[in-house]
Amino acid sequence: MILRPALSALAALLIGAAPPQVQPAPPRPQVATPAPAPVPLFRVEVVARYPHDASAFTQGLVWHDGSLFESTGKEGRSEVRHVALADGRVLMRRTIPAAQFGEGLARYGKTLVSLTWKDGIAYRWDATSLKPMGTRRYPGEGWGLATLGDTLVLSDGTPALRFLDPETLAERRRVSVTLRGKPIDQLNELEVVDGQVFANIWQTDYIVAIDPKDGHVTRIIDAGALTREVAARDPDAVLNGIAWDARHKRLFLTGKLWPTLFEVKLVPVQ
Repeated sequence: MILRPALSALAALLIGAAPPQVQPAPPRPQVATPAPAPVPLFRVEVVARYPHDASAFTQGLVWHDGSLFESTGKEGRSEVRHVALADGRVLMRRTIPAAQFGEGLARYGKTLVSLTWKDGIAYRWDATSLKPMGTRRYPGEGWGLATLGDTLVLSDGTPALRFLDPETLAERRRVSVTLRGKPIDQLNELEVVDGQVFANIWQTDYIVAIDPKDGHVTRIIDAGALTREVAARDPDAVLNGIAWDARHKRLFLTGKLWPTLFEVKLVPVQ
């Protein structure tokens, strides 16, 4: 698993273990409170494998009308793409200005909306032709983006999920994402799956499912089997890319610079 030491406490929280302590804290009087309910843990089981462009620094992934749309990052290499599932071929692409770092992607109606990391600029694209359809500004950083009903959901690396007007990108509300009462940050790529917001935790093998009403984590998904299979040597080649085919109930996962896109099913861990 590609995991920086600074994230070890986060990973321990995700899998329910106690994080390492440098020095034991002095005992304090304890107030009896109900123990938090356990969060179900799932693993991924591969259903199918498809080719994926190993040079794509995947930031966002969307299933729409029988194929995939993908946004890629890095200055000078950021694009929005229409991609064939069967062979990974790029059917159409549009570039983002070279000085900008492309981020998350979502579909709303007949358009696609893509983010930029630090520029606060969102691009709107025609979902059929990828023709540019204008820009909007939003405050702060842009990481992941997904569509929930008549709202766009944006992550920015903090524990917050922002719920935005899809036309103006004005913020309607926000929630803080928590796991057993503790905030979870590094929320990156987003996708809505059966009403839950799935969020990739950057630089880990984990995806969390989030209740959009209050932000609490409802389940944890360990996708480590995929990163072990890919066995990437580049430390930037981490899990990132979630797409949901709602009609056929198919879940697709990939990563930055991965040569494979996986169709998976979720299996409870006993």
